Amino acid sequence: MPNQQTHTIDPHTLPETITRYLAAHQAHDTATALTAFTSDATVTDDGNTYKGATAIEQWLNHVATAYTYTTELTGAQQTDPTHYTATHHLEGNFPGGSIDLHYRFTLHNNQIQHLIIEP
Repeated sequence: MPNQQTHTIDPHTLPETITRYLAAHQAHDTATALTAFTSDATVTDDGNTYKGATAIEQWLNHVATAYTYTTELTGAQQTDPTHYTATHHLEGNFPGGSIDLHYRFTLHNNQIQHLIIEP
C-alpha cells in the first residue's frame, strides 16, 4: 500500500456528515449525532471501544454529562476521500483542565464507520 499524505484542509470543508456529528455532539443532541453513523459503527474514546447504535448512544449520553467543557475546532486534515481528522481544543472541569483531541474519522457511504478520539 503506498504511503498516503495527510494534508491540512479548511475545517469548514469537512464532509457534511462530520460537521453534523460535531455540531450535534457539541449541542448534546444525541439523536442527530447518531444519524451520522453507520449501523455497525465503532467509536474509540478514552481507551474504550463502543460498537453499534446502542453502545454509541450510551457513550454520547455519558460524555454529554460527565464534564462541563468548551470545545473549539482548531484544525482539520484529510488523508484520502474517506479519512479525516478534526482537531479540537477542550477546556473544562476534567482532569488536566485542557487538552487538544484528534477526532479521526473513517467514512463509508457518507456516514461515519469508525471514530477514534485521542490526544
